[in-house]
Amino acid sequence: MSLFLNNIREHLDVVQKLHLLSSVVQEVGLLSANILRNGGKIFFCGNGGSAADSQHLAAELTGRLYRDRRPLAAVALSADTSVLTCISNDFSFDQVFSRQITSLGRKNDLLIAISTSGKSVNVVQAAQEANRIGLQTVGLTGGNGGDLSGICRYNIIVPSVDTARIQESHILIGHTICGLIEQELF
Repeated sequence: MSLFLNNIREHLDVVQKLHLLSSVVQEVGLLSANILRNGGKIFFCGNGGSAADSQHLAAELTGRLYRDRRPLAAVALSADTSVLTCISNDFSFDQVFSRQITSLGRKNDLLIAISTSGKSVNVVQAAQEANRIGLQTVGLTGGNGGDLSGICRYNIIVPSVDTARIQESHILIGHTICGLIEQELF
């Protein structure tokens, strides 16, 4: 079997299990809409591919997914290279997201913490800081949810340990949350 056909088979195997996450995805979509309806912001953070997903999903909200509408308050904490390099250099890479949450986050905002393993230290610290301040927290992970599953109020854990399959599922789930937001608000 070719690599491409094998990847499709593995992808379909994971996607067929995602229905198990339906209620928590729905709940997070409605929570996100309510946060935005009440003047809050949604923050996303992650490393590598999860950083790219963070930026992608923030763009769906500040731009649009399906509907022409007003922009929504969403920030990818991985997007500002000056902030990332300053915090990494002057403090620690472990604090690149938590320091931004401290400065920008307010009670009743939302953090969507993305980590395929749920163990990325800087993402975990961001979730801990978000909880301390009073933000709602969502862990978007895979495997067993890692450390984030014990920290975040809502956990969306893709039933896979394969990083690529988890990331593919994360973007599907993220698009669904953004779609639910548009459905609820517009």
